[in-house]
Amino acid sequence: MNHDIDIECNAANQALATLAFFGVGVNLVLFLTRVLHQESAEAANNVSKWTGTVYIFSLIGAFLSDSYWGRYLTCTIFQLIFVVVLYCIVFTLHLTITLCWHYEILNIYAQGLGMLSFTSWRFLIKPAGCGNEETTCLEPSSLGVGIFYLSIYLVAFGYGGHQPTLATFGADQFDEKNEKHRDARETFFCYFYFALNVGSLFSNTVLVYYENSGMWTRGFLVSLASAVIALVSYLAGYQKYKYVKAHGNPVIRVVQVFVATARKWKVGSAKEDQLYEVDGPESAIKGSRKILHSNDFRFMDKAATITEKDAVHLKNHWRLCTVTQVEEAKCVLRMLPVWLCTIIYSVVFTQMASLFVEQGNVMNNEIGKFHLPAASMSVLDICSVLLCTGIYRQILVPLAGRLSGNPRGLTELQRMGVGLVIGMLAMLAAGVTEFERLKHVTPREKASSLSIFWQIPQYVLVGASEVFMYVGQLEFFNGQAPDGIKSFGSSLCMASMSLGNYVSSMLVYMVMRITARGENPGWIPNNLNVGHMDRFFFLVAVLNALDFVLYLLCARWYKSINLGDGDMESQEDKEMIGKV
Repeated sequence: MNHDIDIECNAANQALATLAFFGVGVNLVLFLTRVLHQESAEAANNVSKWTGTVYIFSLIGAFLSDSYWGRYLTCTIFQLIFVVVLYCIVFTLHLTITLCWHYEILNIYAQGLGMLSFTSWRFLIKPAGCGNEETTCLEPSSLGVGIFYLSIYLVAFGYGGHQPTLATFGADQFDEKNEKHRDARETFFCYFYFALNVGSLFSNTVLVYYENSGMWTRGFLVSLASAVIALVSYLAGYQKYKYVKAHGNPVIRVVQVFVATARKWKVGSAKEDQLYEVDGPESAIKGSRKILHSNDFRFMDKAATITEKDAVHLKNHWRLCTVTQVEEAKCVLRMLPVWLCTIIYSVVFTQMASLFVEQGNVMNNEIGKFHLPAASMSVLDICSVLLCTGIYRQILVPLAGRLSGNPRGLTELQRMGVGLVIGMLAMLAAGVTEFERLKHVTPREKASSLSIFWQIPQYVLVGASEVFMYVGQLEFFNGQAPDGIKSFGSSLCMASMSLGNYVSSMLVYMVMRITARGENPGWIPNNLNVGHMDRFFFLVAVLNALDFVLYLLCARWYKSINLGDGDMESQEDKEMIGKV
């Protein structure tokens, strides 16, 4: 199997799909303020909620992939449906208004982008070309706003549902028992995130220019075309792919463990060699390797303890579970504390699509006669990711390997910790920039005289933190998840982004409720020149610092999964993974 082709097909698919997605999301906060006439805090909250919904839908895609359809089928069924839907929409509306997607929810992604293009063109962009800095759009109709929100949430449902499946499907192509394949698998995750940023680079330059100039519909249609090409690139490698079948419903398996534990609450736990497990190299979960017994969460061992009543109920999984099934549930419990500690970091990441853009929009963004769109500053984040990915692979991994004794450099947990620290520094930089911006505000002027290039440090630091945090998350949750819930493991990374967006939205709301009293406009008012957004950034930095302390405790407590025969990890890897 040519793994280079697998990486290229998946990377191309990811880059094009990301281009399509960020073509909608990168300037969404400005669309809400300029076209829908929302205030700054309201627009930031709506973007956070939408982005959060995108990623929470990743759990749905992961569930269908792990439980019923398998990775490839989840990635293709709705693509085929979408082709039919695309034709119908184009034929009916006489407008190229549909998008392409690649997994279980692809057709919905397509319809969402198609509806978005049509809605913005038909109901919202009036007069034509409005929504730039000079031309104000007319007040939108309730129907137009309603269809617009339906459209973007269909996009959220579609894009979010396929992302974890794509990452897991790509990882499936590598045999983890083979040392070379294991190294290639790690490279895949780096290139996967690299491709994501390549796609967003185009969105943050060309599409941002179109949309900032009032050509919103054209920008959405470019996103549509990119998504169609993404489908073709995905299907191009179908003969080369390795396919993994679904493992059954993991939710039911986990619930069975807790039910069986509750039914045997008064039963003492048996010794390890007396716990129930099926014979043979494979577990009772079809297609999954066995997981060896661990000594934490010992109360859950009751579910695998054989009693007199179980002698005639060996096939009743609501009374008696195998050791592997119990350990699968334990793995989920062990990963959750680490996962929860990544949510505050996602609050940092969220600011790039909301408050960073609003901050840049009231700064001096003139370069000679050229007007630099505030949203295009996120190109610096993307370039930082691309640069830091290369630096990490070529310089930091060998250096850290010599210092730590781990040939792979830093462990996933260590990388995530580094990401938290850099994310905190990014918020401090954003706070300092806003503090300086307010010093250069001129009365009656919308924008401060402070150059928008003061935002460079905060964008670069966020990009550097992503390389450590999000790539580390993808590797960690995919590698530590049992065979039967691999897509679920990958979806945890996106679910973290989701909750981070919701937490950000809640934080903005609470800050405004507390600080906006009487004649005080609050920290994030509609006119940022009379607010104190710097204090909000410093608050997020403090929360990130507290989260880092909690993360250190959770990371030190974490114990690696212990697979049976065919274990992909060496003993050295298992010893290294818990070190922080």
